[in-house]
Amino acid sequence: MTQRVALATVLDRLAIDEVITGYAAAVDDGAWPEYRALFAEDGRADYRDAGGIEGPAEEMARWLAETMRLFPVRQHLIVNRRVRLEDLGGYPGDRAEVRADYLNPMRLDRAGAGAGSPGEADSGEAGSGRSGGLSPDFVTGGRYAFELRRTGPDWLIHRLTVHEKWRRAPGV
Repeated sequence: MTQRVALATVLDRLAIDEVITGYAAAVDDGAWPEYRALFAEDGRADYRDAGGIEGPAEEMARWLAETMRLFPVRQHLIVNRRVRLEDLGGYPGDRAEVRADYLNPMRLDRAGAGAGSPGEADSGEAGSGRSGGLSPDFVTGGRYAFELRRTGPDWLIHRLTVHEKWRRAPGV
């Protein structure tokens, strides 16, 4: 591998990492236009394993906007990222796969579905992320499988699949 190819590979990995981090931030912040912008035009997401639905990114953004209103405070932690770049005989290709574990604690909306915005708690200082209790109401963990494609200079999500491994909910 030449120094130029090695540098291109590092830059690709950093760009891919930015997409994965952008995904978590968009979902946590309820930034649905930003969520949609992370996907290729034909991008799809599959949340069925976590009790959701599957479909085009645009439809998923609308579904998440409605569903996540139940959890005004949420914080994805995406860790143990394993990036596999397409290898074209020693040169990086335009496809990548990422397997990454997630932990996602969320607070239920006690004031009624949709009250407030992400980061606003049901008690405590608005925007502080603090709420009445010290622990989240709902925690889920699992693994994301991202398939990304380079589109021009950008890496975009072509397919996202959620593999939920466990969850903890109130009273369980």
